[in-house]
Amino acid sequence: MSGNPKKARGRADSSQAPRRNAPPREPEPRGPEPYGFAARPNPARIAAYSGLAVLGALVALAGTLVQAAWFPGGLIIALLGSGGLFYGGRILTRTQIGALAPAAGWFITVFLLLSGRPEGDYVFGDELGLVLFMLGGTAVAVICATTSKVPQSAIRSGRSGT
Repeated sequence: MSGNPKKARGRADSSQAPRRNAPPREPEPRGPEPYGFAARPNPARIAAYSGLAVLGALVALAGTLVQAAWFPGGLIIALLGSGGLFYGGRILTRTQIGALAPAAGWFITVFLLLSGRPEGDYVFGDELGLVLFMLGGTAVAVICATTSKVPQSAIRSGRSGT
């Protein structure tokens, strides 16, 4: 014990005390902004999702009529229109919800049209077209909603040499 215990304790206590003349610290970065379901509600984004859901319902109604009218070609046109809307929603909003919102409107409309009327008639023409339109549209919606990221061009990414 070569030193004064009070002095040693005083030095230890002074390192615990806050500094008075220090410049203010920069706030620590929080990381990337949350996206998808974790993002804060944005009125413009909510309006975009609602508009996409309404467009999904309209595309489902049009696809129902087209696939029933011209079976093989109409089915392909209806599925391409649905896929274009789902992928366009994904590109527009840059989120998976952008593909799910029109898919939800599409699926609800197709399901309501499938239920038929009490008399037993359907909007769809035949059963094969019905199954292919329902399964094909659902598969396209899942593919568009589960793609990992929206492709970006090399020009915007800032990579040199490409």
